[in-house]
Amino acid sequence: MIENEKIKKIPYGGDYNPEQWPEETWEEDMRLFKLAHIDIVTLNVFSWAALQSDDDTYHFEKLDKIMELVSRHGLKVCLATSTGAHPAWMARKHPDILRVESNGMKRKFGGRHNSCPNSPTYRKYAPALAAKLAQRYKEYDNIVSWHISNEYGGECYCENCEKKFREWLKDKYQTIEEVNRVWDTAFWGHTFYDFEDIVVPNQLSEHFDNDRTMFQGISLDYRRFNSESILNAYRLEYDAIHAVTPDIPITTNLMGTYQPLDYQMWAKYMDFVSWDNYPANDTPLEESAMRHDLMRGLKQGKPFALMEQTPSVTNWLPYNMLKRPGVMRLLSYQAVAHGADTVMFFQMKRSIGACEKYHGAVIDHAGHENTRVFREISALGAELEKLGSKTLGARCDAKAAIVFDWDNWWAISYSAGPSIYLDYCREIGRYYKALHNQNIPVDMISVEDDLSAYSLVIAPVLYMVKTGYDEKIRAYVQNGGRFLTTFFSGYVEEHDLVTIGGYPGRLRDILGIWVEEEDALPEDMHNSFTYQGKTYPATMLCDLLHTEGAEVLCTYEKDFYAGMPVLTKHAFGKGFGYYVATQSNEEFYRDYLQEICEEACIRPIMNTPDSIEVTRRVNDEGTFIFMLNHGDEVYEGALPFGGTDLLSGKEYAAGDKISLARKDVAILLLT
Repeated sequence: MIENEKIKKIPYGGDYNPEQWPEETWEEDMRLFKLAHIDIVTLNVFSWAALQSDDDTYHFEKLDKIMELVSRHGLKVCLATSTGAHPAWMARKHPDILRVESNGMKRKFGGRHNSCPNSPTYRKYAPALAAKLAQRYKEYDNIVSWHISNEYGGECYCENCEKKFREWLKDKYQTIEEVNRVWDTAFWGHTFYDFEDIVVPNQLSEHFDNDRTMFQGISLDYRRFNSESILNAYRLEYDAIHAVTPDIPITTNLMGTYQPLDYQMWAKYMDFVSWDNYPANDTPLEESAMRHDLMRGLKQGKPFALMEQTPSVTNWLPYNMLKRPGVMRLLSYQAVAHGADTVMFFQMKRSIGACEKYHGAVIDHAGHENTRVFREISALGAELEKLGSKTLGARCDAKAAIVFDWDNWWAISYSAGPSIYLDYCREIGRYYKALHNQNIPVDMISVEDDLSAYSLVIAPVLYMVKTGYDEKIRAYVQNGGRFLTTFFSGYVEEHDLVTIGGYPGRLRDILGIWVEEEDALPEDMHNSFTYQGKTYPATMLCDLLHTEGAEVLCTYEKDFYAGMPVLTKHAFGKGFGYYVATQSNEEFYRDYLQEICEEACIRPIMNTPDSIEVTRRVNDEGTFIFMLNHGDEVYEGALPFGGTDLLSGKEYAAGDKISLARKDVAILLLT
């Protein structure tokens, strides 16, 4: 879909399930889609049961009619493979396809994400169906992308997975002696004598209390294995489709900060990234922004597809508030502002049964166009037609980056200490919010990405420093970069074995410090420090550190470690290494990062209240400034640049005031 010559504007539409409805209703759906300016539908997401009734019998007659219908009405298609939920007959006849939970319970047929990724049955029939779909519909020129399965997730601990896990370990480590070394199995007498001794780490073996683990190395490797197993199942379908339609891009819909799957690895095997954005009723705007930027970062800044969002309500929250007037439009443009080249929904038409019958839709149960949601959908569709292709392919041009790493996340979540309150995503979010709310563009990057394009790289809680990554950071700082990290960083290598010699291990020379101890504080207790005349709290974790060349910027004010450093700055080569030894409050992160960004000559796009989000995207058409008013009051402010608002047509000169109503949006093409 992305970088597809058939795409002339931002694709607008989403998941459509006409197979759930009588055929006589389909033409009315087409009429309503046209009124709403819908131009793309995702088809066939959950139709495996209808398409295949036994091992050898396939039924494409209804899908043929649907494909002909949408083609006749000029709709583009994102064609799914239907493999997100296997048929009941398959579970009955081939029970190896059913997953086993962490507690050892064998699943029965039902739900979703219930196919074992290492099941021979699943690995046979899922790519076979994908191949048949590709062969049957390869001549349809309105298919602009393939959509494999749906929202992959979950884990399996069955005998098939246990066997494959042993094979995976043997391929990775070669010898049982090396497995024993990297898992430190001398601890508690866990030495393995043969690969056959190894069992899956779950609640029958190493796990307890909601998957806390007694052996981090084993559990960490199983996380990697599970993510790769599901990825390999996806790749079977990818290869089957690509062999038939090599020019049609292929994706699967991701889920933002979803922990079980390493999306940075997955993105290597996706032609473009797509994801489903479902913020909760009270999700702060910067959390959605961070997830958009994380998804954009999976392909080194290339635009992504917003594959799903709700037009109005979700159905799974404790209370499912309506999106207030203007919010659907606002959040759609927020996605575009952060790199989306599509605006798509789940769902196009509300089902009448099961758990998603009260999930929002373009066509409500009322079945006509006379609803508030439909009017808003239609108005946005008309705007996107007016916007055309102008923003397609546009990239962000950030000079600040935040490192996000799934292996690091897994290792921190499995760590036995130092605090149950340590949340990797939340710590990332503290730094992201401080930059985002100052309208400083941010890229979310992986440990494999090049650092040279950035003036500032922030790696909060970089607990795991993989082999070679310290060398990349070291070269970056020596060449003039600024690198900032925090407490609980540099402790272990990629197998979760501690790097001895003092924390932060391999980062020690770059930062010019060594950490002797860390004090984990309860929620109702804090220390404090004063920096640049302001006093800030020191909470959750407090590193007790010594300098080895670093400049001390401020110190703790309480307890037996009063006077020990909190913030340090170390000149290293042409650049600097910064260390933040504790967690603090929102005001601190904003103040401190503002100072470092000024040192690095990183400027905000413009200065606005926190409720006004401002981003920048650039392509051959020019530079686009997105302004989004998430507040409930009218915003007025002077523009530091001139341009034309592509939505209203109004022209501005530098210094002119712009006014944005509550929940309103402006997209300025700079002059």
